[in-house]
Amino acid sequence: MRWLSHIVIAGSICAACNPGAVPAAVLGSTFPDWSEWILRAVTGRRVAHRGVTHYLTTWVLLALFAAFIWDWRSWLFWFAMGNVVHWVCDALTVSGAPVGWWSDRRMTLFGGRVKTGSMAELVITVSIVVLCAVVIYTRRDVPGTFIPFFYRYDELYKQGLIDGAEWKQHRFDFI
Repeated sequence: MRWLSHIVIAGSICAACNPGAVPAAVLGSTFPDWSEWILRAVTGRRVAHRGVTHYLTTWVLLALFAAFIWDWRSWLFWFAMGNVVHWVCDALTVSGAPVGWWSDRRMTLFGGRVKTGSMAELVITVSIVVLCAVVIYTRRDVPGTFIPFFYRYDELYKQGLIDGAEWKQHRFDFI
């Protein structure tokens, strides 16, 4: 899949769960690809695309480490989850993605029928974004949660936090 799809999918999933960690998820969603360039510059050797930087086991172990041992504001966890999202997106494609270091074969999900840049990639990306937007939009009424961009102007008016003119200006805003 294209970088834009990786970024949008990881960012929207993270936004539905932890909006503050979206930058970490977005950075993680592209890390396997641009870390190949870094490894090539450091080692001076060619690094195979969808090789050592794409191992699913590495990113799952990092996510488990971050979730259960140490993490700062869950950014490490969401960085690792961005990499997992990258792996899943790549595993949907014809080329597949490697699971771990013990195998030289790549795994595909659902038969690997998605071609990079195809309409199927667009449909998958848009579907995930819409689903996450629905989750975010329905969570805006949960007490104690702050979901950016989905303000309840009617509730803010009832609480006396905004005046009637501001409510009238934004009463039809959904985003």
